[in-house]
Amino acid sequence: MHHPLLLILVKVTIFSLMLAIGSNLCFEKMLSFWRKPALVFRALLAVVVLVPLVVILLLKLLNLPPEVMIGLALLAASPGAPLTTKRSQKAGGSFQYSASLQLTLAILAVFFTPLTLAIFATLFEKISQKVAILEVAQQVMMVQLLPVSLGILMQKFAPTFTKNIAQPLTFIADNLFLVMVVLVCILGLPLFSRVGQLPLVAIAIMVIASLGIGHTLDRLDDDMRATLAIFCIARNFGLALFVAILNHVQQQVIPTLVAYVILGAFIGVPYSIWNKRRLAKTDLS
Repeated sequence: MHHPLLLILVKVTIFSLMLAIGSNLCFEKMLSFWRKPALVFRALLAVVVLVPLVVILLLKLLNLPPEVMIGLALLAASPGAPLTTKRSQKAGGSFQYSASLQLTLAILAVFFTPLTLAIFATLFEKISQKVAILEVAQQVMMVQLLPVSLGILMQKFAPTFTKNIAQPLTFIADNLFLVMVVLVCILGLPLFSRVGQLPLVAIAIMVIASLGIGHTLDRLDDDMRATLAIFCIARNFGLALFVAILNHVQQQVIPTLVAYVILGAFIGVPYSIWNKRRLAKTDLS
């Protein structure tokens, strides 16, 4: 696909997803979540600090190709995948907690994404040569913070209208996201064999370590534990791809992004099934 068309699709998809999140998720509940600083601290520590730290260690310890390094750095810098609330519910997670964390990460990505990329660029020369941090910050603000804020304002000043369009908007946004993922997978699968065994091992370690971080860090409640585990592995594929396109490295990193989606599902789905059964047994006992 021609690069400008892919960029337009990704921009429209992210904008619509963030608008849907802002229109659907209750800002008052998020404020309630923010009033629990220990809970917020643990969640942000896991998702935006410890997961990137795992990636930094992997890049330091393993001799990975530059395109894989960039791809993993982009994923580490892109928290809050759009469908994470639904994924966490399938794992038995708390809806209120996941919805509040989803909206929080969508807003804070405008700060965390460029900051995390700046750290990676400082530590790894191969990444610093490819990523323009200031442009990333500006563009993330346009496609993440602006539509989320617009959705929240619509809830505040036009609640009836927002309630009427929230479900259709979510349906359109979710389907656009699925189309984008399928399209990128089609583009990336022919190159998948070039990823190599060591990068696949690195991605698998990243996924498993991320699940472990989320599952062990939040000990307050079992459903919150599952939620945080899913949020740790669910990196924002669309945002990572968007930043890659901005920096003209999409062709190099798409195989890594596709590999992460596949391995993330392969490892994450069994965890969700296991955790939901574990919670069911706990409820019965």
